[in-house]
Amino acid sequence: MYFKHFYDSDLAQSAYLIGCQSTGEAVVIDAHRDIQMFLDDAKSQSLRIVAVLETHMHADYLSGVREIANASGAKIYLSDEGNQDWKYGFEGQKMYDGDKLNIGNISIEFVHTPGHTLEHMSYLITDNATANAPGFFLTGDFVFVGDIGRPDLLDEAAGGIDTRFAGAKLLFESLKNKFLTLPDYVQVWPGHGAGSACGKSLGAIASTTVGYERNFGWWTQYINDDDYQSFEDALLSNQPDAPLYFARMKIQNKAGPAILGKLEPLKEIPAIEIKDKIGKEIIFIDTGKFESAREYVVAGAYMIPWGDKFLTYASWIIDSLKDERDIVLLAKNQIEADKMRRMLIRVGIDNVIGFVSRISELSQEKAETITADDLAQLDKPYILDMRTKVDYRQGHIPKAKQMHVGRLMWNLDKLPRDKTIVSYCITGVTSLVGSSALRANGFKVVELEGSFEGWLDKNLPIATGESL
Repeated sequence: MYFKHFYDSDLAQSAYLIGCQSTGEAVVIDAHRDIQMFLDDAKSQSLRIVAVLETHMHADYLSGVREIANASGAKIYLSDEGNQDWKYGFEGQKMYDGDKLNIGNISIEFVHTPGHTLEHMSYLITDNATANAPGFFLTGDFVFVGDIGRPDLLDEAAGGIDTRFAGAKLLFESLKNKFLTLPDYVQVWPGHGAGSACGKSLGAIASTTVGYERNFGWWTQYINDDDYQSFEDALLSNQPDAPLYFARMKIQNKAGPAILGKLEPLKEIPAIEIKDKIGKEIIFIDTGKFESAREYVVAGAYMIPWGDKFLTYASWIIDSLKDERDIVLLAKNQIEADKMRRMLIRVGIDNVIGFVSRISELSQEKAETITADDLAQLDKPYILDMRTKVDYRQGHIPKAKQMHVGRLMWNLDKLPRDKTIVSYCITGVTSLVGSSALRANGFKVVELEGSFEGWLDKNLPIATGESL
């Protein structure tokens, strides 16, 4: 059996390609829309992708099942569990708990594990060439390394009301009746790693085992004691803020993401052609380094540094369902621009039309900042903490209001346009991204020099507790 784990460190997301080398057939599970890596790897192993699956309707990226099926001719298999709200809106073979799919000598059993979502499937994999029992469990957002999937994303990101409680109950039952009934030796390969907002304490190791989680998972004692209420209390407490673009991902993944097909290389656009369109007809993404933004910003641009969290930041502040303006990127060359676009399509930001390589012809301005000492002397500043609720509760600048940067663009009506906003995060990078988006949408924003770490370094007072 060929087993390949793909990991997107930006979204902390895992995908898998599993192949039978005897028959040359393969299946892809939980792929994003940037599918070339899966096609290339299968080709390098002389494998033909014949099936494509996913564990659930994802919230943090767009599914690549339709894209892979279109490119390879693979058949799509979809969970048909859950109520009507969790039925897929595009074609695929409907699958149910206990169903099996054979890929050459590999057997895949569909295991319904609701809780994170109602239709969630996990996959028990048996390599029949070497064993007569499952050895691998692909758990999606059901069980992670050191954690379990959160059941509250609909409440947090899609306007649901108290769906978390029903989800927590289902998760408790899934763990008890599905996961903990498996042998200790079964390898567990989850859908996310450390840094994902789909849990609160995910481990950074790629995989675990049923036995390890049985012995060391924070949740197992509650199940052993049949203490559901303590389980629910622990599970739902201190979950991180869910970025509000998650709601868009759910809608698009349910209906079926648009098929992109082959992408032509992006073309370079003379900067002078877009100078007067930035902030009006065009969203310009300035991908320069964080340090350079302290010297200049392109007027009206969204500042999203090109690096490890480029995709995360972009998904937080661009809602492509509501804002259909064309996007132009700052990139060194066409190769770099194409890499950026391939990242963006993973979260459905498809309207990139080109790039510029120089910004000398664009209007620039210095990002305004304020020192911690000067802020401490202001009478009634509007201070905006762009960190998570958990970080805020543990300590924040007195009288600061909290709104995570991943929720800003969906809540502009809750922010003042008649006052200057003083923004901060932990180190300043996240605040830079959020503040640039606010400025591009007409807000007056100054950033706190050194952000919260700088405030702490000066031993200035802090407050704790809930958001104002």
